[in-house]
Amino acid sequence: MATTDRRKLPSRSRDEGQDSGRERISRAAYDLFSREGVRSVGVDAVIARAGTAKMTLYRNFPSKDDLIVEFLRRREQLWTREWLQTESRRRGETPRDQLLAIFDVFAEWFSRPDFEGCSFLTTMIEVNDRDHPVHQAAVGHLANIRDYIKELAAEIGIHDTDSFARKWHILMKGSIMAAHEGDTAAAARAREIGELLLAQHGC
Repeated sequence: MATTDRRKLPSRSRDEGQDSGRERISRAAYDLFSREGVRSVGVDAVIARAGTAKMTLYRNFPSKDDLIVEFLRRREQLWTREWLQTESRRRGETPRDQLLAIFDVFAEWFSRPDFEGCSFLTTMIEVNDRDHPVHQAAVGHLANIRDYIKELAAEIGIHDTDSFARKWHILMKGSIMAAHEGDTAAAARAREIGELLLAQHGC
């Protein structure tokens, strides 16, 4: 899934070509939730966007919370795995380069007119009850991003991969919020700090 042509991130995975009622609902929810948030979009809007009956939605997703959890699962597949991880590995020859390439990918993402931010962060904030299954799902998907960073850190030879991944993730999340604020150089600034962090670890 290329980013160099500045296309919108797709809502359909390479492995999700079937156009079932569940798929249409999931895709419609992804399009709406990623742009407008999970709280402001009602199920009626999802049904209208999907062109399905309300019964079809509730047969596949008994509650809106179930639909949001599915949205987050789809977001991880499309955004985290098929886009961010794939692009960082494609652009970087070494694990160090792949870590820094995350911010190169972000720089292009931030400059796009359809930049929508991190759905895991916004969902976690919108559903701020830590015991809520939606909140826990968002936190879990954020942790999976750190797992990718820990994997690269281990390949570099960093010993405390958890601590490093949390620091790197702070740079990622901070740059996303700075981009929301209007800082067009947020990714480049985060990359510079990332260089310092890697140097601190002898990389």
